[in-house]
Amino acid sequence: MVTESNVPEVGKRAPAFNLPAYPEGKVRLSQYKGEKNVLLYFYPKDNTPGCTTESCDFRDQSSTFERNDTVILGISPDSVASHEKFATKFELPFILLADENHEIAEKYGVWVEKMNYGKKYMGIQRSTFLINKEGKIAAVWPKVKVKGHVAEVAEALKELD
Repeated sequence: MVTESNVPEVGKRAPAFNLPAYPEGKVRLSQYKGEKNVLLYFYPKDNTPGCTTESCDFRDQSSTFERNDTVILGISPDSVASHEKFATKFELPFILLADENHEIAEKYGVWVEKMNYGKKYMGIQRSTFLINKEGKIAAVWPKVKVKGHVAEVAEALKELD
């Protein structure tokens, strides 16, 4: 069982990953080291209302992140095929990572027990991590509420450099 104490702390090295992705094929965190900041947002499921809103908000602000040397990576347990449909439908200009075995979600402490209509299950807790060019956690947003979140992240980005 993953607990919130598993969430990497600000200043610590971000857990590495190498995952299948749309449209890139495979993406490793290390490929951005020294080059780009990484905004890694975990979301529960493609094509669901909250996840669509969050992803479209990141899409609408993507130029802000680009100007600040930051690549946006969305990550969920969905397949690459699902990501392709989702990204195409909503014209998402960034990479979506397929963490089908929730291995990376566990490393980041966001694979948690959830409850819906009285039923317990394991799933992604919507969370965002800002990783600096050195590969360290610069900011963490656990338990994200979608409304206003992207603006918060964009504001934090200004303080990075």
